[in-house]
Amino acid sequence: MPRRIVDLSHPIDSSIPMFPGLPAPEITALLSREESASRYAPGVSFLISRYVLAGNTGTYLDAPFHRYADGADLATLPLDRAVDLPGVVVDVRGRCAGSQRAIDAEVFAEYDLVGCAVLILTGWDTRWGKSDYLEPGPFLTAEAAQALVSAGAVLVGIDTWNIDDVKDPSRPAHSILLAASIPIVENLCHIDQLPQRGFRFHAAPLPIVAGTATPVRAYAVLVER
Repeated sequence: MPRRIVDLSHPIDSSIPMFPGLPAPEITALLSREESASRYAPGVSFLISRYVLAGNTGTYLDAPFHRYADGADLATLPLDRAVDLPGVVVDVRGRCAGSQRAIDAEVFAEYDLVGCAVLILTGWDTRWGKSDYLEPGPFLTAEAAQALVSAGAVLVGIDTWNIDDVKDPSRPAHSILLAASIPIVENLCHIDQLPQRGFRFHAAPLPIVAGTATPVRAYAVLVER
């Protein structure tokens, strides 16, 4: 059967929105094409780039070690927690309008989420690159996070810059999900291009020892029938 791949990641450059206080990514030439030309045959050159960036850059995955010293880091997080997962889209755009930002547990009650990557569609990604992207956005309540754990979710993703209420320093959603070894993917995009079910989600992290978070190329694979 033919497949369709939907890219769910924002491209990374030095102008992207960053969590307040974190530096923008730097992409420079470690070895330029001109410098490398003398090392190879005529007409052959290479560019080796150097990337300096925070783990929480662009579309990124949080490992349990981000919150807990004894949690799995990026190198020990099992791949079956991040790749080839059956996906479920939970559309909350009708609930998160105006001043209503909280996503409550009742939203997830009607879904079978056992073993799934749960992708929360808020529509916030349409603000990417605009001045209001880093305003307080939709977030999971503690009760909603606990409901996802109880429902057997394996990964939770959202199209905002923080799954928690940024005004709440206790960060309950991160605390509850990561305590249950459920990785979190933030700053997703294009979730609205996916069906509610019928796709596999992938967001493999770089296997960095003692790594807490890393940009990922998140995507979904749909089988066209």
